[in-house]
Amino acid sequence: MKFFVTGVGGQLGHDVMNELIGRGHEGVGSDIQESYGGVADGSAVTKAPYVALDITDRAAVERVITDVKPDAVIHCAAWTAVDLAEDPEKAEKVRAINVGGTQNIADACKKLGCKMTYISTDYVFDGQGTRPWEPDDPVVKPLNVYGQAKYDGEVAVEKYAPKHYIVRIAWVFGLNGKNFIKTMLNLGKTHDTLTVVDDQIGTPTYTYDLARLLVDMLEKEEYGKYHATNEGICTWYEFACEIFKQAGMNVSVAPVSSDEYPAKAKRPSNSRMDKSKLTANGFTPLPTWQDALSRYLKEIEY
Repeated sequence: MKFFVTGVGGQLGHDVMNELIGRGHEGVGSDIQESYGGVADGSAVTKAPYVALDITDRAAVERVITDVKPDAVIHCAAWTAVDLAEDPEKAEKVRAINVGGTQNIADACKKLGCKMTYISTDYVFDGQGTRPWEPDDPVVKPLNVYGQAKYDGEVAVEKYAPKHYIVRIAWVFGLNGKNFIKTMLNLGKTHDTLTVVDDQIGTPTYTYDLARLLVDMLEKEEYGKYHATNEGICTWYEFACEIFKQAGMNVSVAPVSSDEYPAKAKRPSNSRMDKSKLTANGFTPLPTWQDALSRYLKEIEY
């Protein structure tokens, strides 16, 4: 198969390209930069064909995807700065990327008849209750601008791309970019004690593991909405404790409430995700988040 992957300069796009090329598929990567701007690790993505693309430019999207003629598009590119998205002057740009750009890609996929995978987020849900969210639960009221824009992107994909996967993920970490694990490790070098919120519950997602699943999906045709994180649940506090434990760092972590750690964008307290649809449709779930963390720390040589 031939794949077109947006956002290859980010954590997920990097691993998706390496996974599909490793399986013998053909991959063309894209991002907003003139040339590949991700980590220069010598992996397949750094040597793969690359096209600079502004996904908010409708004509450019149609031209590039038509020229590439992919069997499938994996749309990883997005505005992901959750707190910055709350600034009123950024609202138009956030929606242009996460909604308009997604619609442009979905429309091109429809015209070409190719498959599309859209990466969404647990932030589409309002975080109420304790029951794990199911993929087809109604989305009522996302708590922040980013979550609303990602949900509106989902609506565009459902409307314009008949052969689609919508895959919601959470608490992402990977080799190529910033993430919570790297932040904790860096803070642990200069702090003996840290405070981390303990009233938001969810599951981390390792992009290396997720990339395998995304390619598995596009090798089949079990379209629809899915939740895909690593197995198990934790709070950010519990995640931080496990990071320092596995890294062998003597850092004391104190739990605090979200109210004690204010942020511009409100986060959902319940990001438990029901992933049973994966096994029901023949896909292999991701390993536990603790196992993923262990492998990731080895990958970054920590």
